[in-house]
Amino acid sequence: MEFLVWFEDTAFSTWMRESGPAFFSSLVLHSIAMAFVVGVHVAIDLRILGFAPRVPLPLMRRFFPVLWVSLGVVTVSGVLLLVAYPAKALTNPVFYLKLSAVVAAMVITRTLVTQLMQDETRDGGAASTGARRLAAVSLLLWGGAITSGRLLAYTANLMLASHAQY
Repeated sequence: MEFLVWFEDTAFSTWMRESGPAFFSSLVLHSIAMAFVVGVHVAIDLRILGFAPRVPLPLMRRFFPVLWVSLGVVTVSGVLLLVAYPAKALTNPVFYLKLSAVVAAMVITRTLVTQLMQDETRDGGAASTGARRLAAVSLLLWGGAITSGRLLAYTANLMLASHAQY
């Protein structure tokens, strides 16, 4: 807890927390970029589940530049939001649930990309049952990540470590 008190008392953390434009712009960027990250994943997962079967899966790799830029923005803006209220996130189990869901969904995406999207000659045929199951789990994980991210605003037991009762 001492580390959190020290961290939230740094000039940068205080500025992020008390500067309306800094905090608000980080929150807006995080939300918009997360929409792109999740949107690309949802499009790929739905294609694997059988929607738009005439679209070749390797063609969907064209979304990856948007995905990687958006993932970078999500990461930077997420770190900035964490810096503003470190105790709020780091003492909340919902924060770890969100991170776990994102990491698990990204691992599934990597697996699906390796299995289905590398072969340029692959047609728009149906994906295997295993790939469809992974795509369905991926959709559930992204839904969980979004839901837990929103719940972070309402489930914090501690906003600032310096206000903790010992």
